[in-house]
Formats: sequence, structure tokens, C-alpha cells
Amino acid sequence: MSKNKLLNIKDKIEGNEVDLSLCNLTDVPVKELAAVPKTFPVIESFSRLFQPEFCGLVHLVKLDLNKNQLTSLPEDFGSLVNLQHLDLLGNRLTELPVSFAQLRSLKWLDLKDNPLEPGLAKAAGDCLDERQCKQCAAKVLQHMRGLQEEVEKVRQKKLQREKDLEKKREAKQREREAREREMKKKEKAEEKERRRQEYNQQVAAQAAQEQQKKKQEERKKKNGKAADKKPSSADALVKPKRSVFVLVLKLLLLLCLGLLATVAVCRFTDLRNLPQCREVSALADQTLTWAKQQQVLVQELLQSVCADAKELLQSLCANAKELLESTHKQLTHRN
Repeated sequence: MSKNKLLNIKDKIEGNEVDLSLCNLTDVPVKELAAVPKTFPVIESFSRLFQPEFCGLVHLVKLDLNKNQLTSLPEDFGSLVNLQHLDLLGNRLTELPVSFAQLRSLKWLDLKDNPLEPGLAKAAGDCLDERQCKQCAAKVLQHMRGLQEEVEKVRQKKLQREKDLEKKREAKQREREAREREMKKKEKAEEKERRRQEYNQQVAAQAAQEQQKKKQEERKKKNGKAADKKPSSADALVKPKRSVFVLVLKLLLLLCLGLLATVAVCRFTDLRNLPQCREVSALADQTLTWAKQQQVLVQELLQSVCADAKELLQSLCANAKELLESTHKQLTHRN
């Protein structure tokens, strides 16, 4: 804005009042008005001309914007808390911003000749004189406070809905996280069980291999012992002869025992008077006489019989011992 315009604005300032009515403004002279002590900018001739700096001029007391064809006021118009006199005659306003309820110092308001919505028009009244303009300021502020409360309720409801939605989102998020934790826990348990089964299988396989090795070693030992136990050809020939000899000795021993028993019966029982027993006793006496004569031969025979009997007993003991060892190994293998 030029210096001439700035001078014209200064010419329109009277005390704390600025009258820009019927100026056909195309731009709000915010900077120029701010440069003037104790003054603030005034509403433009068109709503698109309001600038953000306008509502920062909070020390404005009186503002005349009549007949400037304004269609709306800034949303933060309520920042002009010191405003007492506001003339909006002859504009194109249909509604006022919700922040208008914050103009607690407003004492005079003129809204004539504006296409106001019905509720606001009823509150504004006719504004035909000073008294009605003052009533207009009070009733419009009351009306705007009611709107502000409704807007605040709506805003609170909206905030509450947003909070509820946020709580629901957080609850769902917690549920998802809980499910994810549970799934991870389950996966870890399954993985642990799988590793445990694999370990058990490995241990079982190792045990089976060791058992197989033990069986093979036992078979080798058994095969080695069987090879050691196989008799040579000479032993195979000697053993049958020795077995026959032992059998003959056993028969002779049994015969001698039978003879001795017969002699004893015939000599020491009541049967000794029988003719047969007498013959047996006589034969026994003859045999004893002959045996005394053949004492050396009998001694050698007895020594031979004793040696064979001793060898027979040792063989029986060895066989019994081998049988016990074999039975013990079989029981151990089964366990």
C-alpha cells in the first residue's frame, strides 16, 4: 500500500476507532494498521481478503465494516477480545464463526441487511436503533454460546469416538500381539519337541548299532570257542576207545559189587545153610585164596581202576562246568 493510502487510513482513525466503511477495499491493510498505535485491521470488503494477521490485532475496540459485501468472517474472529462495537450492516453474511462467542466485551452489534440463517436472524432482531443494537450484541453472543456448546459437545463426542476407536484398535493390537506371542510359543514348543524326537532317534540308533556290534563280537567269541573245542583226529580216535574201556570197567565194578552182595547174603543171613549159598561161600573162599596169591596183580588192577575212576570224575566235572558257563552266557544275552 502506498504512503498516500497509509495517510488516508490515518485520516480514518479517531482515537481507538477505525472506520473503513464504504472504502471498497480489495486487501486488508494489516501491516499499515499494525503500524498505527492502538489500532488493528478491519474486516475487508470481501471475505477472501481476510489475512491470517488480521485476528492478531487484539486491542481493537471499534470496527465498522458496513456495506463491504463480506460473505464470512475468519474462524478465529473471537481473538478480538477487546472489541466492543462492530458494524456489519449491508454485507452478505449468512452465519458467524463459532469463535464469535468469545467476544465477551462486545456491547453493540448491527447485522441488518445480511441474509442470515433463521436462528441467527431471530437472535439479531431488527437493529433499528441503539437499544436494539445493544440487544442484538447480547442475544447474538448468547446464541453463539449455545452453538459453541453444541459444537463442543459434538467435538467431545467425536473425540470420545476417536478415543473409543483408539482403545478398540489398541485392544485388537494387544490381541494380535498376544496371538503372535502364543503362536511363537507354540512354534518354539513344537521345534523343541521335534529336536527332542530327533535326539531320541539318534540315541536309539546309536544304541542299536552298539547292540549289533556286541552281538557280532559275541558271535565271533562263540565261533572262536567252538573252533577251540573241536577235537583233533588223534583225540577223536582216543576218546571212543577210552569210553569203551570206561564202560567195561563200570560193568566189572557192578559185577564185583553184585558178587560181593551175593557172598554177603550167603554168609551173614539165614540163607547160608542152603546148598547154593554153600557153593557160593566155597567159591568165595577159593577166590580169596587165589586173590591172596595174586595180591600184586590185584593191587595193580585196583590202581588202574582208581586212576580211571579219577579221570572219569574230572571229565564229568569239566563237562558240568562248561554246561553251567554256557547257560549263564545265554541268560545274560537274553537280559
